[in-house]
Amino acid sequence: MTALPGLPHGVRLAVVGLGYVGLPLAVEFGKQLDVLGYDIDGRRIKELRGGHDHTLEVGDEELGSASRLRFSADEADLAGANVYIVTTPTPIDASNQPDLSPVLSATRAIAATLRPGDVVVYESTVYPGATEERCVPVLEEISGLLLNRDFFVGYSPERINPGDRERRVHNIVKVTSGSTPEAADFVDSLYRTIVTAGTHRAPSIRVAEAAKVIENTQRDVNIALINELAMLFNRLGIDTEDVLLAAGSKWNFLGFRPGLVGGHCIGVDPYYLTHKAQAVGYHPEVILAGRRLNDGMGAYVASQLVKRMTKQGIQVQGARVLLLGLTFKENTPDLRNSRVVDILEELAEYDVEVDVLDPWADPEEAFAQYGVDLVTEPRQGAYAAVILAVAHRQFVEMGAERIRSFGAPGAHVLYDLKYVLAKSDSDLRL
Repeated sequence: MTALPGLPHGVRLAVVGLGYVGLPLAVEFGKQLDVLGYDIDGRRIKELRGGHDHTLEVGDEELGSASRLRFSADEADLAGANVYIVTTPTPIDASNQPDLSPVLSATRAIAATLRPGDVVVYESTVYPGATEERCVPVLEEISGLLLNRDFFVGYSPERINPGDRERRVHNIVKVTSGSTPEAADFVDSLYRTIVTAGTHRAPSIRVAEAAKVIENTQRDVNIALINELAMLFNRLGIDTEDVLLAAGSKWNFLGFRPGLVGGHCIGVDPYYLTHKAQAVGYHPEVILAGRRLNDGMGAYVASQLVKRMTKQGIQVQGARVLLLGLTFKENTPDLRNSRVVDILEELAEYDVEVDVLDPWADPEEAFAQYGVDLVTEPRQGAYAAVILAVAHRQFVEMGAERIRSFGAPGAHVLYDLKYVLAKSDSDLRL
């Protein structure tokens, strides 16, 4: 068996994919090791070389502190590495099936330069077995090398929480694993150089993959339960937040809240698990039920708004609505898998015109991904309804009076999806 590279001496690291996951990781390692940050997006590389990260996950000062980190969009530069960490996205397609094309593309690029003794670690969220069943065969075929004889693989799932300034790469416990006990030791030691919170070494790659995918599946199912309860309480004429606050007085009640479930994790990861479950002949009922319910929340919100407008005698067809927020969560420019778009699409079925205000979202990205032209100055007193969809701090600071000023005087609905306002200050809440 080829010896693994020494640690930290001799490690030449390449982080493949410089998005919300890869860049913070590359920066942390780049403070201690020689690191190549590789991405196929030349504009992204130019931006990072200029010392700025538009995702705001890494500040300019912190980016500059990674003195041993360099960036490249040239695939040939990968040849200088002997340890590769893959952090490319793993989205779903239009049929909610796993799309492994980004991670397999990265795998092919690495395989072209793979040499005996090299280690490839995957962080991308996948279903149990994907690393060894889908990625390893590509590495072997293109490189001509054999796993665990010539090269080794590991899996250490990402735990990045976009927009979270407290929970960072270094202070979140890292799950690690490897294709052999020696490889697992190496991967665990590698991450321990930057993760002060410590690591949890899983007994196998499949266990580590499964652990990652159920983290967000658990949250998805819990939120689905609360969303369903919110629908029930609405019919019963009970305020959901009042119920949750009362129930939350018990020490072991979990503090989930209803809402839209988007983003790169919670709204996606369960489909990776259900895909694998169905492949082995098991139909996951609870997980898929939760997914269906959460995927339908945008339509539910739109229907509730339309009902309330109708009750207040507000003409729905041709009405203009202001939507506050487009990103998938507060205080981040991350637009991936935003379910706010579902509200837009549903309201369009009622011939409602919607203006979207989001101080965090990039206008070009919003148009490219969703065809949305963001507004910068909503018109005062012009809207039949205002929907507070994302709890950006700017909207919290506005307060009810300022937000109300966008609505038509005496004839509008204010729908607070995020419990930003007091119950008495809004007309409608989930």
